[in-house]
Amino acid sequence: MNEGVPTFSSRLNAGAPEAQQRRAALHARLDVLRALEERAATVSARAQPQFKRRGQLLPRQRVALLLDAGAPWLPLASLAGYLQDVPDTQKSVPGGGMIAGISFVSGVRCMVVASDSGIEAGAIQPMGLEKLLRVQEIALQNRLPFVHLVESAGANLMHYRVEEFVRGGSLFRNLARLSAAGIPVITLLHGSGTAGGAYLPGLSDVVIMVQHRAHAFLAGPPLLQAATGEIATEEELGGAEMHTAVSGLGEYLARDDREAIGLARAVLAATDWGAAGVPGDGAQGTEPLLAADDLLTLMPDDLRQPVDMREIIARIVDGSQLLEFKARHGAATLCVQARIAGRPVGLISNNGAIDVAGANKATHFIQWMCQLGQPIVYLQNTTGFMVGRDSEQGGMIKHGSKMIQAVANATVAQITIQCGASFGAGNYGMCGRGYAPRFLFSWPGARTAVMGGEQAARTMQTITRAARARKGLPPGADANSPDSRESQDRFDAIVSMFESQADAFHTSGLLLDDGVIDPRETRAVLAFCLATCAEGDARAPRCMQFGVARM
Repeated sequence: MNEGVPTFSSRLNAGAPEAQQRRAALHARLDVLRALEERAATVSARAQPQFKRRGQLLPRQRVALLLDAGAPWLPLASLAGYLQDVPDTQKSVPGGGMIAGISFVSGVRCMVVASDSGIEAGAIQPMGLEKLLRVQEIALQNRLPFVHLVESAGANLMHYRVEEFVRGGSLFRNLARLSAAGIPVITLLHGSGTAGGAYLPGLSDVVIMVQHRAHAFLAGPPLLQAATGEIATEEELGGAEMHTAVSGLGEYLARDDREAIGLARAVLAATDWGAAGVPGDGAQGTEPLLAADDLLTLMPDDLRQPVDMREIIARIVDGSQLLEFKARHGAATLCVQARIAGRPVGLISNNGAIDVAGANKATHFIQWMCQLGQPIVYLQNTTGFMVGRDSEQGGMIKHGSKMIQAVANATVAQITIQCGASFGAGNYGMCGRGYAPRFLFSWPGARTAVMGGEQAARTMQTITRAARARKGLPPGADANSPDSRESQDRFDAIVSMFESQADAFHTSGLLLDDGVIDPRETRAVLAFCLATCAEGDARAPRCMQFGVARM
C-alpha cells in the first residue's frame, strides 16, 4: 500500500438485478469468444493424422514445447481474419492461419510466431499477413527476440492479389530492421519455405532446419521445370541437409520437430538476452481490494448509460488506491496516478464526452507522466469530444488538438484498453489504433465507430430532409406511404451497418486491436505488457548498420 494515496470506496452493488444482467450478457459474449478461439484449434487439429504419419508435431504442440513450463502466454490477434475469410459467423475460422504471442523461452521474453500449418497447409492469408506485420512491429518496439516456427505453403495462388504480394515485402523489411536493431531473429523451418517464404530463413540470424521436412527454394520443382525446363528434386533444390552442408542457409540440422525446438531453446539461452532485462511478470505489487469479478457487472450493453470508470480502475490497480489528478476540473475526464503490479502508471479514462477542460487536463497529465517517465494506460469509454455552440466557441477544436498532439508525441509507453464506447475523435484522443499504442486490447462489449448507429441514421435523415427542402420538396410522406416505409428501411439498414462494424469481434477480426480479453484478466494483461515495455526500454541492443548477413 502507498502511504497517503486514497483507497477507492466502491458504490457498486454487484448483487443488484442490473449488475447480474450485465454479468450474464458478458458471460455470453465470452462464451462466443472462447468458442471462436477453440474453432481455430479444432480445425487445425483435424490434420493430426497427416502430421503423425510424417512424424511431426501440430503447430500448437510445437509452441507449447518451445515455451518455458508454467510461463505466462499473452496471445495476440487471436480473432484476426474473423468474418474476412467467409462472411458466416458459423464457418469463419479466426486467427489468420497463424499463432502469435509473447512468452518466455529459456528465461528470455520473446515474440513467438508459428504458421498454423494444420489449416490450409499454412498458406498465408490476407489478415495473417497483417497479423505478422503487427507482431513484428511489437517485437521491434519492445526489443523482443523474434522466434518464428515456419511451415507454410506460401501464398494461395488461386486467391492471388497483387496488393498482398507488394505488401508482403514489408515482412522481409521488418526482419532486416529487427536484426539491424540488434534484436535476435531465430527461425525454425519445420516444412516448406518457397519463393518469398525462402527469405524468412534468409533474413534470420539463426536458422534451424528439420531433416527431410524443411525445404527452402526460390522456385520449387514445378515452377523450375515450367520456367527453365530443369528437373530437380526438392532435396536437391532446397533440402535441409543441402542447406546446412552446402549453401549455408541453415546453422543447425535437427532430426525432428522436438530436436529443433530443443535447439531453439539452447540458442535463446546462449544469447544471455534475459539476463540484462528488467524483471517483472506481474507478480509484484498489492492486489486490488475490490474483486476483479465485479468487472463483469460494470459496463452496460447500452453504452449511452453512464459508468463511473473509477470503479473499473479500482479493480485493476494495486490496493485499489487512486491518486486523482485535478479531480474537480474537467470532471468527465479522469486522470489518475496508481500502480499496477508495483509499477507506477498514469491512467486516463472518461466519464462522458471530452470537453475543453477535460482535454486541457489530459494534455497536462500526459506531459506530467512524460516528465516522470511513467507509462500511460488509456481506458476508453467515450462518445468523443464535446459538440455544441458553447463548446465550439470555447475552442474545442484547438484544445482537443492539443490533447491529440500530446498523445501522438508522448515519450513514454502507452497502452490502450477499449472497455466500452470508442466513438468519433474520442478514439483518437484516447490513443486508438491510429496513434500506435504499444498494445491495444478490447473488452468483448466494446464498440468502435465514427458515431453510434442511430446517430448516423438520424444524421442521414436530416441531410435527406435538407436536400429535399433545397429542391422545394416536402420533408416526407405520411407514415403509411411507401416513401415512409422505405425511409424506415434505410434508417434500419444504416443502424445495422454501423452496429455490425462497431462490434469488438468484427474490429478485432480486422486487426484494429491486439486481441479481445476477458475483463477479469485486464490487470494481468496490463502487468505483463508493462513489464514487456519496461524490459524493452531498459535494454541497449547492439545496433548495426545492417542486419546479420548470412555467410
